[in-house]
Amino acid sequence: QVQLVESGGGLVQAGGSLRLSCAASGRTFSSYSMGWFRQAPGKEREFVAAISKSGGYTHYADSVKGRFTISRDNAKNTMYLQMNSLKPEDTAVYACAADMGGIATMSISYDYWGQGMQVTVSS
Repeated sequence: QVQLVESGGGLVQAGGSLRLSCAASGRTFSSYSMGWFRQAPGKEREFVAAISKSGGYTHYADSVKGRFTISRDNAKNTMYLQMNSLKPEDTAVYACAADMGGIATMSISYDYWGQGMQVTVSS
């Protein structure tokens, strides 16, 4: 089992940047593919980005491609999401998740979840 804790969320103006972190404890972090998801008010949870166990492969939702960068540091048991050129439509609760299998875009594939944190982008 792995426990996930997100940090780095908050309020930022449109065009600004934020760096989200997801710290893992418990089982070996490098045993998990990792992902970021978000959920805006009144909308379903959506995939944002995912990274393979080694960090060698990444995948992004079209809506964030070129603006967001996912990365991980297995020595620090931490995953990151660098978010640049933020837009008001990026406003959502962002959550990280761990998948014992391969990289995935569907939330049902993930085994463990963080509690989520708010990211608000003002116009």
